[in-house]
Amino acid sequence: MRVLVTGGTAFLSRAVAETALARGHQVVCLTRGASGPPPPGTTHVRADWSLADPGPPPDGTFDAVIDVARRPARHVRLLAERMRDRVGHWTFVSSCLVYRDRSTPGATTDAELVEPDEAGPFPQAKRASEQTVARLFGPRALIVRPGLVVGRGDRSDRFGYWPARLARGGTVLAPGGPDDLVQWIDVADLAEWLVECAERRRSGAFDAVGTPVGFGAVLDGMAAALSTRCDVVWVPQDFLLAAGVTPWSGPRSLPLWVRRPEEAGLLSRDPRPASQAGLRSRPLAETVRACLDWERSLGPARERKAGLDPATERAVLDGWSRQGG
Repeated sequence: MRVLVTGGTAFLSRAVAETALARGHQVVCLTRGASGPPPPGTTHVRADWSLADPGPPPDGTFDAVIDVARRPARHVRLLAERMRDRVGHWTFVSSCLVYRDRSTPGATTDAELVEPDEAGPFPQAKRASEQTVARLFGPRALIVRPGLVVGRGDRSDRFGYWPARLARGGTVLAPGGPDDLVQWIDVADLAEWLVECAERRRSGAFDAVGTPVGFGAVLDGMAAALSTRCDVVWVPQDFLLAAGVTPWSGPRSLPLWVRRPEEAGLLSRDPRPASQAGLRSRPLAETVRACLDWERSLGPARERKAGLDPATERAVLDGWSRQGG
């Protein structure tokens, strides 16, 4: 196939380009040229869709487009409109954040969606892009809504914090309780599936998520994969919030933690439809080792986008202990 990948220089888009190359496809990467070069062996086409006139789209016809880049919805529409008659199949990578209800575990793609707004916040803009792609490509369109994507190349720290923290050993602060469900998909598994879907011209909408697992089992599995010994201390949500620790990401945060019950459904969507359509999840140990290698390549002293520094973690644990925890 001749495949157009939007992006191709970082994280998921790069993994998609590399996977398509490995499967023998001719790959064209459409980028602004601001994040470095795409993988060797691809054709690099530069276009800045934030401009009034980004220039002509890539020449020729394409068997498939895999639209991975995080661009405003207007840019998604412009590219799709200009290439509508030259593409056999279009995959648009959206987000599970397009669902209105974030509290219900086990929800499926039948759940209510946010209102589309091309100029609106991230979920509304993603929903507007979904509608654009569905309108222009109909049965030739695939909408993929990933949850948390993790693995090599991830700079969000929303998963890698945990392998890095467990690798240090000692007493580990964990949020909530060990039975709280968490969910992710490895970037390599998602990229493989996206390319397979393009090859098969799969259509419809899928949540690209892995099987929900108890947080405690995840941390135990990580420690086992890294051959480390840790004493995990579970601290309740209310205490953490009162101590100024925030869920998910940002300063003084703990990743893989969402407010419960308000957002319990964010990390526990139904994985079965995508699994039945061929999405496979590798063993946790493989993901953990890849994430730790990536963490070490970035350097432990860098400023994190998610996670607690050792001093803050120790202070919160001391506060919990003084309260009798």
